[in-house]
Amino acid sequence: MSQQALAEAAGVSRQTIANIERGSYAPSVYLSLRIARTLALTVETLFPLDANEGDPQ
Repeated sequence: MSQQALAEAAGVSRQTIANIERGSYAPSVYLSLRIARTLALTVETLFPLDANEGDPQ
């Protein structure tokens, strides 16, 4: 699926999708769910957590 097609299905701009792919934009939970649903994936599959992410320092 192209960035443009995904953007249209999720209701955002193509630039937003590009920024998410680059890691320069963290989508809201709501947008994450819309993107995952569009791609027939789970949010966990689409946005996997790094094993160390969120661990207290």
